Amino acid sequence: MQVNLKNVTKKFNDFKAVNNFTLTFEEGELICLLGPSGCGKSTLLNMISGIIPVTEGKIFFDDRDVTNLAPQHREIGLVFQNYALYPHMSVLENISFPLEIKKVEKKEREALAVEMAKLVKVDTLLDRKPAELSGGQQQRVAIARALIKKPKILLLDEPLSNLDARLRLEMREEIRRIQQETKVTTIFVTHDQEEAMSISDKIVLMKDGVLMQVDKPQVLYDNPLKEFVSTFLGNPPINTIKGNYNNGFFEYNNQKIKLNYHTNEEITLAIRPEAIDFDEENYDFKAVIKERFKIGKEELLMLQFNDLLLRTYATDELNKNVGDEIGLKLKNKGVFIFDNKGDRK
Repeated sequence: MQVNLKNVTKKFNDFKAVNNFTLTFEEGELICLLGPSGCGKSTLLNMISGIIPVTEGKIFFDDRDVTNLAPQHREIGLVFQNYALYPHMSVLENISFPLEIKKVEKKEREALAVEMAKLVKVDTLLDRKPAELSGGQQQRVAIARALIKKPKILLLDEPLSNLDARLRLEMREEIRRIQQETKVTTIFVTHDQEEAMSISDKIVLMKDGVLMQVDKPQVLYDNPLKEFVSTFLGNPPINTIKGNYNNGFFEYNNQKIKLNYHTNEEITLAIRPEAIDFDEENYDFKAVIKERFKIGKEELLMLQFNDLLLRTYATDELNKNVGDEIGLKLKNKGVFIFDNKGDRK
């Protein structure tokens, strides 16, 4: 099912949590709502679910106006951060409970619950109570319970935030697998960029209730249209330097970086760590190695450029030590220029 948001706004008194939001979520896709805490992503999800009323605008599921429709009539499945399993019920009973409310005959609902349990790989735990399950197992049960109703749309609100790092990795892979098997349109709220980059067909990046950019994860990383997008995505984070362009050089505090660009305004130069090469002869600028340290299989360099620290990656051939000056060259890919309003030039 397709989800269409048209000029959707949510106000809490004078505060706009979501501001004039227009977007189409295509059928069968897994879309991540991504952004910092307080950006409006959970509010947007709750308006799609019907839990929170819309202040202005319209929400359509395909061509059906659901703006004022109660959640139970929207054909959605919901999974929250807290799993909200019934502690006195078994796994089988928890999964089948939505069908019990609908007065589905016991034999049929239990057969469907077993089917869902197999899909999420908890079919060996059907007699256990939630207290006997790990966090990851409880999350699988919550997903099965949401899917047993055969929803047209699955809504997930930070479902992995209570799990440790290893379980988060396992469960995000499982959510992707389940979504691809069921083909249900899925909207997934997270503030974790790695999570969003790894499982989504598209990322909807938000800030202050406003849509910043929507596209495939790698497109957002490789082609950010706003400075905020470039700085939010990427780990280690992108290097940003504010300065002016003058006669073939970007100037910052009387230090220069050779740059093939033409403007006379103040700009922000944004450089991905992997976009810096080492070149002692044809360098674009120089900096001093401040630190070298290993992060797993990669070695990160911290470079002192005037009063700024820039990040880049070392290579096996780099024969420089902390305190050495080094020549650096910018690659074409991964270097962006933004104006003083934060828009891409």
